[in-house]
Amino acid sequence: MSNTNADIWIAGAFAAFTVDLIVYPLDTIKTRLQSPDYKRLYANGVNNSTNRALFRGVYQGVGSVIIATLPSSGAFFTCYEGVKSVLTDYNPSTGSGPFFPQPLIHSAASGTAELVSCAILTPAEVIKQNAQMVDNSGSKGPRVNATLQTMKRFQSNPLALWRGYTALAGRNLPFTALQFPLFEKIKETIRTYRDERGIRTNTLLESGLITAVSAGSGGSLAAVVTTPIDVVKTRIMLAAAESAAEDQKPGKSAKAGVVDATGRAVNGAKETFNAAVKNVTKSPSRKSSMQIGREIVRDQGVKGLFRGGLLRGVWTMLGSGLYLGVYESGRTYLASRRGEGVDQDDIV
Repeated sequence: MSNTNADIWIAGAFAAFTVDLIVYPLDTIKTRLQSPDYKRLYANGVNNSTNRALFRGVYQGVGSVIIATLPSSGAFFTCYEGVKSVLTDYNPSTGSGPFFPQPLIHSAASGTAELVSCAILTPAEVIKQNAQMVDNSGSKGPRVNATLQTMKRFQSNPLALWRGYTALAGRNLPFTALQFPLFEKIKETIRTYRDERGIRTNTLLESGLITAVSAGSGGSLAAVVTTPIDVVKTRIMLAAAESAAEDQKPGKSAKAGVVDATGRAVNGAKETFNAAVKNVTKSPSRKSSMQIGREIVRDQGVKGLFRGGLLRGVWTMLGSGLYLGVYESGRTYLASRRGEGVDQDDIV
């Protein structure tokens, strides 16, 4: 099967849109469980049980994610398919087979694609997670648009939205490095099992279901294993808004022009550009990832690093299954519409 870049972008975007609408509420609840403000906002003080506020406004911030996910998912799959194809074609052969094992090829391709995707997705992810934490219950004032309220915190420093890039990439790289080799192995095992028993139908429905089960299984396992990284990443993303708000306080800017971190005026285009670059690369949190991890263990024990892990595993199983299942079915359908034969070994 020969897919065009348009096929890959359309199928990836449609898959991402479908998943965002269905599993987004679970992602919101997971973010709130992992937040440092969980006890203050979502737990009852008497018995520490969960209050109803945890389940309100579960679609807050979804708009920003849908807008960014469509191009980021298309970029991911285009890059993944391209890198995987190149690495497979140029993988030297030895007497016993390819020099580099296929799982390594899949990990390298997914990791490269993730770096590209994260660059597009980071601003939306920062907005999303902070919007998910906006108290919109009406108890502290009139209801507001959580996304717009979050964006206002970055209005004087929009480049701060990219400060969470390393945190997002740091979470997604090990996740995809685990998920895609597992996904490919499980898919191959299911196909072999059905081939050996003569029950393989090679239909679009079967292909989509095999992909969904394989992606869901591999994704859920990878999600649980990488939960500690996700917990730290959530805290860093939430700190990005506080960091941007600090930048907007008096003393951070001057009427004469842009000032640097020491308060000295920056003159000239070159200095202004350098200040902007430093601003983007500045950590969104005053604490390092290791410091945040130690703080969580100190306050909540090791189980604190796995807070929301079960929920993350469940929504990743649903999300990954739907995402890759819809993606594979979509691009297979688009290729079939042009009358092209479908090579099952070429899918995802």
